[in-house]
Amino acid sequence: MATTNYSEYGLVNTTKMFAHAINGGFAVPAFNIYNMETLCAIVTAARHTHSPLIIAVSESALKYMGENMLMGMIKGLKINPSEQIVLHLDHGSSVEACINAIKIGFSSVMIDASKLPFKKNADATKRVIEFAKKYNVSVESEIGILYGTEDENTKSDIHEFTIPEMAEKFVNETHTDSLAIAIGTSHGVYKPTTDTNKLRFDILSNIQSRMENTPLVLHGASIVPQRIVETINKFGGKITASQGIDPHQLYITATKTHICKINMDTDLRLAFTSAVRQSLYKTPENINPREYLSMARDNVCNNCLYAIREIMNSENKI
Repeated sequence: MATTNYSEYGLVNTTKMFAHAINGGFAVPAFNIYNMETLCAIVTAARHTHSPLIIAVSESALKYMGENMLMGMIKGLKINPSEQIVLHLDHGSSVEACINAIKIGFSSVMIDASKLPFKKNADATKRVIEFAKKYNVSVESEIGILYGTEDENTKSDIHEFTIPEMAEKFVNETHTDSLAIAIGTSHGVYKPTTDTNKLRFDILSNIQSRMENTPLVLHGASIVPQRIVETINKFGGKITASQGIDPHQLYITATKTHICKINMDTDLRLAFTSAVRQSLYKTPENINPREYLSMARDNVCNNCLYAIREIMNSENKI
């Protein structure tokens, strides 16, 4: 299979944007997509706010959309490198998955071998980095395990906080471009919390002091707005005991620490679903997908605008 360089799509890698984020007191939003509507929503939000952007695509989403369809949509966006947009494989489950993403035009990949023993995690990361360097693609890896479920490739029944000493050893051994850490966030709509209901800034501070030049990443950072959950339930949904991350805590991580990338997925799913449920409930006679999908797209876009402005602090940071 011939390799397509991501520059053909106007994409960039994360190297310069993460360095800029550390110095500029902001985090780059990484929003997950699943279809044309979510892709258009997050790109519209980024362009409207002049924010750098990471388009995050899981293996499940890539399988759902298909490689040719996804890359066709990316091409259709007519991205200019000055917009600072990254196409990122989220939670790549294997070396092969990461290599395939690089070959089809991704500019950044995550190798998530965090559930494996330290040596196997490091070895897998080094293999991905070795291949990625040939194409100037950024590599993210992970130490620590986040609780929760997003899809079949991103789920865990346990939570393990990142051990700072292990994080330092991992970075020194692999030279990963960025490192995802576990400090109290989790995947999905049901987020367990620490005793103090706060992120573990003590762990983050310890990690950061050991690796001052390493960009850090926060996964599972959706705030799960209760007004959106209530809308879903009002119009036929059934989401109970949902809980998210305090947006003020996230704002601190984005502006005061070396967290350069914050991932949000669940909030976008909630925004999309609430709009579709409300539209179909209020107009049960409607059979035009363009109408309720347009509402879903707009709802996702508004969610991203809020995150960019109130959490990431990335508006006008290109």
